[in-house]
Amino acid sequence: MKPNPLFNGLYVPLVTPFTNDLRLAPDALARLADEALSAGASGLVALGTTAESATLTAEEKRTVVRICSAACRAHAAPLIVGVGTNDTAAAITSLRELAATGDVAAALVPAPPYIRPGEAGTLAHFTALAEDGGLPLIVYDIPYRTGQTLSADAVAALGRLPGIVGIKHATGAIDATTMELLGSPPPGFAVLGGDDVVISPLVAAGAHGGIVASANVRTADYAELISLWHLGSAAPARKLGAELARLSAALFAEPNPTVIKGVLHAQDRIPSPAVRMPLLAASTSTVHRAALLANSRVRQASTT
Repeated sequence: MKPNPLFNGLYVPLVTPFTNDLRLAPDALARLADEALSAGASGLVALGTTAESATLTAEEKRTVVRICSAACRAHAAPLIVGVGTNDTAAAITSLRELAATGDVAAALVPAPPYIRPGEAGTLAHFTALAEDGGLPLIVYDIPYRTGQTLSADAVAALGRLPGIVGIKHATGAIDATTMELLGSPPPGFAVLGGDDVVISPLVAAGAHGGIVASANVRTADYAELISLWHLGSAAPARKLGAELARLSAALFAEPNPTVIKGVLHAQDRIPSPAVRMPLLAASTSTVHRAALLANSRVRQASTT
């Protein structure tokens, strides 16, 4: 019998709230973390792309991990932390530091970006991280950011490595390679969707869950969507999935996480919509449209 994957359900990659003068807002982050887990998320992701991790100082990163760790401990939920680098030795150092905290369930690690070392180099990179980093790994397959596509054979080889427990599948398509992966994932290996707009069909096709940035806004609904598909409730899942796909499209109409932060600020959940350069704040019209979609189900429910 195949062991069940360690990671199932919805994982929310939290934004990093800032004040108007671009300082970290730790109290707002703590509230977001608690709200996400209270609303049904299986766990959190800290320091992902949505967190603007590339713009955070080392001390800010430690603060973010500490806050998210506390929330996950309180809810008995797993914490995944992003570790993105094209330097294998530096990634191992970061993984060991996270492992030493004792609070991190896994690291989310992309294929080495920009360098594009090829599949053999990528396999060697992840083998070294799995052997020497001290943490379970979730491979982040996102070719439009890394510049490198992983074949089904490469993903299968990664899934056989001890210490690699899953993949965030964000290739921008549900294609033959996707279906091959979903049809026969390695034992104990979680396939988590990472393209928000198509999270519903991906889970319908067999994904174990998702790491969904849009779920910063409507966590309970995205958690319900995944649960409905896992329960086999296809009709309500399709209806909810179509609605949330429209929301996700609106939230990604400008670079992530600018619109999400704009909506969260409009909902009075974070003190400012501010993002750090090179990102620029989303336009008022884009945020307004996304906010209407974010609140639409609440309004419909209140009139029935």
